[in-house]
Amino acid sequence: MPVIGLLGATSAQGYAGQLAAFRRGLADAGFSEGRDVVIEYRWAEDQYERLPALAADLVRHRVAVIATIGGNAASLVAKAATTTIPVVFHGSIDPVEAGFVASLNRPGGNMTGVVTLNIDTGQKRLELIHELVPSAGTIALLLNPTNPIAETQSKDLQAAARTLGLNLHVLHASTEPEFEPAVAALRQLGAGGLVIGTDGFLVSHSEALAALTLRYAVPAIFQYRAFVEARGLMSYGGSVTDSYRLSGIYAGRILKGEKPADLPVQQATKVELIINLKTAKALGLTVPLPLLGRADEVVE
Repeated sequence: MPVIGLLGATSAQGYAGQLAAFRRGLADAGFSEGRDVVIEYRWAEDQYERLPALAADLVRHRVAVIATIGGNAASLVAKAATTTIPVVFHGSIDPVEAGFVASLNRPGGNMTGVVTLNIDTGQKRLELIHELVPSAGTIALLLNPTNPIAETQSKDLQAAARTLGLNLHVLHASTEPEFEPAVAALRQLGAGGLVIGTDGFLVSHSEALAALTLRYAVPAIFQYRAFVEARGLMSYGGSVTDSYRLSGIYAGRILKGEKPADLPVQQATKVELIINLKTAKALGLTVPLPLLGRADEVVE
C-alpha cells in the first residue's frame, strides 16, 4: 500500500478542517486512507524549528509523496529536504520566486501544488477593516515572527497603510501565551482595529484569537471562516475546503503515476468575505450597507 508523508507545521486539531478537505480530495482521486493508502503524519505542533527533522524522517521512510499542510513554512522545509520524492505543497507565496517550480504551467521538478491568495489578500483585509472602522487612524497587524514570510507581510501592509493614510503598528506572537499581551496592548497603542497575518500557527488558534478580540472589544479581521465561526468579526481569504481538496487530488494523481513536473500549479481563486453581525453588535459597530452587500456570508 502506498504511503503519503504529511508534513504539518501546526497540529491535527488546529487544522482539522483542512485535513478533512485533503482527505476528500484523495477520495475524489480514488484513495481512501486505510483502504488504498497509508498516511504518515508528522506535526510540528506550531514549533516551526522542528520541521526539518520531521521532513528528514519522512525522507528516510521513503514515502511515495510528501504533502504539506499549515502554511509556507512546511513547504519551504520540504523543498530543502528532497529533490527526488514528489512534493505537493500548499501555500501562499509565489512558487516560482520561492524556487519550488520553474513555472506555474510546467513545474519541471519534484514539486507541484496549490497556491492560495491569502498573502495577496492581506492588503484587502486592511482596506476592509478601514471601511468598517473609518474613524480609526491606527490599525495593528499581528504576525508570527518565526514565519519566513512575516517580513514580507509587514512590508506589504506598511505600504498599503501609507496609501490609505493609516498608521500601522506591528505586533508579534509565536506562542499562545503571547496572544493576550499583544491584544491587550492595542488600547495603549490607540489602535482601532486589528489585521491578523497569514500564518499556520495563528490559523490553528483562530478560536483563542476570536475570543480575545471579543473580550478586549477589538474589531479584527483574519483569513478563514473558522475565526468568524468562533465569534471573530470578519474573515476574508481563500476557501480552505477548495484549496486543500485540490492538494488531496494532486497527491492521488501522483500515486497513480503522474509526475509533479507535468502537473501545473493550481491556483485557488475562490475568495470569501464573511461577517459576524452578532459580534459587530457586541462591539457597538454598524456594518455599512455596501460592505454588507459584498459579503458572501453573514452570521447573525
